[in-house]
Amino acid sequence: MHRIPQVAALYHRLLLVVGPAGPEKTTALQEVAQHPGYRYINVNLELSRSMLELTQRQRQLQGARLLVDIVGRTPEQAVLLDHLELLFDVSLKLDPLRCLQDLARNTTIVAAWSGTLSAGHLTYATPEHPEYRRYAPAGLTVVGPDVPA
Repeated sequence: MHRIPQVAALYHRLLLVVGPAGPEKTTALQEVAQHPGYRYINVNLELSRSMLELTQRQRQLQGARLLVDIVGRTPEQAVLLDHLELLFDVSLKLDPLRCLQDLARNTTIVAAWSGTLSAGHLTYATPEHPEYRRYAPAGLTVVGPDVPA
């Protein structure tokens, strides 16, 4: 929680909570969401609900906008995004990190990233997986069990 106000002053007000898939990140975000000024969103659940009636082509064209609508303009201090896996679905043709950064221009976003930060790169999945992503962490604020403080 103490890192959230620090990212609020940045251009991209994005804090990535990086760690392996599992309930730890969800539990942590849900605990933070109990405090006033924080809102928790299960992205997979809300985005899939928004896409139910859309064709595959409409999902590709509107995916990023639907995510913006889900987060919305909010008076909360921060929005906590969990279960981001749908953003990595190759059929949607989204750049998950770019989507999060775009959201974080207007709202402080704390996002649970199921992946690693190692060898100087932020990753999601393994190289042989179709949803694999690899990013240089420059300019990102990242916390997690294997991330130096």
